[in-house]
Amino acid sequence: MKVLKLLKWLMVVVAIAFVGIQFKRPARTNPPIDESQTIYAKTQMTPQVQQLIERSCRDCHSNNTAWPWYTNVSPVSWFTVDHVEQGRRDMNFSEWGKYDQRRQGRRLQQMCDLVKDGSMPLSSYTPLHRGSKPSADDIKALCDWTESERTRLGVR
Repeated sequence: MKVLKLLKWLMVVVAIAFVGIQFKRPARTNPPIDESQTIYAKTQMTPQVQQLIERSCRDCHSNNTAWPWYTNVSPVSWFTVDHVEQGRRDMNFSEWGKYDQRRQGRRLQQMCDLVKDGSMPLSSYTPLHRGSKPSADDIKALCDWTESERTRLGVR
């Protein structure tokens, strides 16, 4: 009987804490985009690569994040907003034109390497976003494209 009473109080405390943390939500932002500075405007991207980026990369690596309903719920919102902010800091397709040529070349190489080794997209992202896990054909197309872009930029 004492255990049931303790569990009941514990559930009440957890419920109150859950409601309380809903008042501490980070801002879900999508900064303005200058279309002339995007990766789409600054590269010669194939349609297959553009589709891959749209479904697998854009949410965390651009200022055009689609914020699903669950990003309104703390503590999920804390985790998600932090990942998006980190992704934008690491590489932002919306601000591609602001990177110098060497940085663009490094980011292109990293794109291929991280997708090829399965590090990107994050394993926490793919279950909630159907179709975001790249196929072998997607990976080959991405790496072929990044290599041709690096050649076009004259970076190795």
